[in-house]
Amino acid sequence: MSEPFYKLWVYLAAGPLVWLTATLIAYQIGRYLQARTRGNPAANPVLIAVILLVLLLARTDVPYAQYFAGAQFVHFLLGTATVALGLPLWREAAMLRRHIGPLLLSIAGGSVTAAGTAVVVAWALGASRATLLSLAPKSVTTPIAMGITEKLGGIPSLTAVLVILTGVLGAIIATWVLDTAGIRDWRARGLAAGTVAHGIGTARAYQVNPTAGAYAGLAMGVNGLLTAIVLPYAARWL
Repeated sequence: MSEPFYKLWVYLAAGPLVWLTATLIAYQIGRYLQARTRGNPAANPVLIAVILLVLLLARTDVPYAQYFAGAQFVHFLLGTATVALGLPLWREAAMLRRHIGPLLLSIAGGSVTAAGTAVVVAWALGASRATLLSLAPKSVTTPIAMGITEKLGGIPSLTAVLVILTGVLGAIIATWVLDTAGIRDWRARGLAAGTVAHGIGTARAYQVNPTAGAYAGLAMGVNGLLTAIVLPYAARWL
């Protein structure tokens, strides 16, 4: 990197608008690549944006704290986007009321399975208690998961990484897994995606089918609530 360009970069990198712009550009590149691959789930915009931003930060030696100071507006919008998922739930309210019992039971079972299997495997591999506490809420949407981990004494930054990895992986393989299992009902598919892969899985479910997206949003919300209530008590066993 030439000295004039380096000085220019140092000047620009100090401004928060640069990292907000970089985040939006990286995500738009991800969307473009996904469109070019005809919606291939492997070309997930979030995954692509993360890879591009990590490469940029590593290449420019910019600390994450400096990046986040500029991109935190996107983080703020994450909460509002989660609340906006209530609209499709309202549209499906009549059907949800008719099946509320089986729905809650299914989500609760998925929530326990998602957290329990991850913790048991990590424990068997010798993970520390802090790691187990950070891993347990991996299937909950990021704001809730990080809050849970912080209260339990885990590592919020590790939880954030695990949540993103879980969501991206779930969005990529969910369609293949559900097709292989012979699950065709859009409600069941949405519940599975939302319970296991939180917001990223829900976004993918909306892309595939609106009904699946609505049920994924329900599953994501209920899973977050159940995990926030139950996990602090279950953590005593870790």
